[in-house]
Amino acid sequence: MKPIKTIARYATIGLLLFTATLAQAANVEGEWTWTSPSGSVSDRPTTLTLKLDGDKLGGTLAAPDPEGKIVETPISDASLDGDSLTFYVVREVLGISVASRYTGKVSSDRITGKVENTKSGQSVTHDWEAKRVVPSVPQ
Repeated sequence: MKPIKTIARYATIGLLLFTATLAQAANVEGEWTWTSPSGSVSDRPTTLTLKLDGDKLGGTLAAPDPEGKIVETPISDASLDGDSLTFYVVREVLGISVASRYTGKVSSDRITGKVENTKSGQSVTHDWEAKRVVPSVPQ
């Protein structure tokens, strides 16, 4: 009987460790970059900086305005559930409020998902894929 109890104990411990690993949130802190479609000129580079403060996720999104000036906007209502990321950004573009809802899945050094942009009551959804910026090591 003893070997069966030992196996059962190890199986239970293994299951608990596996479940705890799955429940952990993905590591999203740092800078992420991608290119966003632009209606006016060429695609525009976008940088998302994510920070965890305890269990609160926050950060900023930096992208060029229509004149090419980089504008940094705080993200809001950010959440991370396992590998699922959601956040919102509200920007003023040429005097019009544009609300964007980003959703995505974090996988190692990539985030892939959808962004829904709403302005003047009209919504447009497109894909987005960000890559983690790996800090360069001084030589």
